[in-house]
Amino acid sequence: MPQDMVGDLAGLGAFFAVDVHPAGAEPGAPWRPGRELAEPFGPLLGRTESVRAALAGRGGCPPGDIELRVAASVMHLGLTARLVSPALAALAGRGRLDLRLDGLWWQDTAGGPVPLSVPDPGGGGQPTAGRTAEDDCGQLVDEVLAPVTEAVSGLVPVSPRVLWGNVASAVNGAAGMVAAQRADLGQQAWAVAAAFFRSPKLGREHRPPGPSFRRSSCCLIYRLAPSAGPRAVCGDCVLRDVPRAGPGAGQAS
Repeated sequence: MPQDMVGDLAGLGAFFAVDVHPAGAEPGAPWRPGRELAEPFGPLLGRTESVRAALAGRGGCPPGDIELRVAASVMHLGLTARLVSPALAALAGRGRLDLRLDGLWWQDTAGGPVPLSVPDPGGGGQPTAGRTAEDDCGQLVDEVLAPVTEAVSGLVPVSPRVLWGNVASAVNGAAGMVAAQRADLGQQAWAVAAAFFRSPKLGREHRPPGPSFRRSSCCLIYRLAPSAGPRAVCGDCVLRDVPRAGPGAGQAS
């Protein structure tokens, strides 16, 4: 893979940066095989508990006061954003990364974006002849994001609508970050985001990606707010424009 692609991705921020390893190689510590990310009771459980503890620390409450499904959703949102961001940015720049789990490496670090390493394609990371960005987006959804999402749903009951809304939010957020930092890639970044949204698995999203995107569900972080306090919602949350009507209101999950 050309060093300029690696450098360009790193320049967009930690969610986009990747390391590169020889295709077919097995990881050595501290790297771990990406297929672990599709194991429901593997490292994802520990990462969910870590997120739960971090959320509790910020809120000044015991971890048991944080619903496990909320922590699982927040963990999933961060992980899917990490997996989507470099792939989307590479495609926006007319390149290609292979993030399929059998060849992907990762590090189980605490806090911040998960370090990732991708196989070196050896051919410059350019799209295969006859292969479209939509093909690559569909492959990432089906072979990476779907197994990770299914693994998270196996940890604790979380609505698939919530989890796939997280994926849509991650795609939209990545495109927005590329467009904000690289105006020359902005149009293509939003086009790649639209290609992701054409996956049937994102069929619940009725609004196209863009700066005014609102997802069709909530990531559940609003449930961290005290019952009498302000409701915490993200910028693209379906609840942002819904007035609070009291305890239990706005449960669009």
